[in-house]
Amino acid sequence: MNILLAVDGSPYTKKMLAYLAAHEELLGTMHNYTAINVQLPLPTRARAALDKGLVESYYEEEAQKVLEPVRTFLGQKGIQLQTISKVGHVGETIAAAAEADKYDLLVMGSHGHGALATLVLGSITTQVLANSRVPVLVVR
Repeated sequence: MNILLAVDGSPYTKKMLAYLAAHEELLGTMHNYTAINVQLPLPTRARAALDKGLVESYYEEEAQKVLEPVRTFLGQKGIQLQTISKVGHVGETIAAAAEADKYDLLVMGSHGHGALATLVLGSITTQVLANSRVPVLVVR
């Protein structure tokens, strides 16, 4: 099974990884794992004022801060991890990547670092659920 892990470095990302580790049917070498991290675009004026290389470097550094601990955690479990980092509207970008690359399952935490939140699910999770054609496992 090809599994996409949506990660943002929040405590709910850690809960999601703990959930995977506790469920052998989801975490094992028989599956292929890819972690995706989506960064919100910098404001247009900020991007215009900065060198393009500096902006790209910023996005990459921020993504690696989130992706590297996930790679380390799964590596300790003997799991090889592919990573994807993108910039855009987070929920829509995650759902589009899951569908475009034909993942069998998308796993994510119920809340993240988003500034807006609802009582039951985080706003990003709600966006992914609204836009995804791939089955989504939400870990709370």
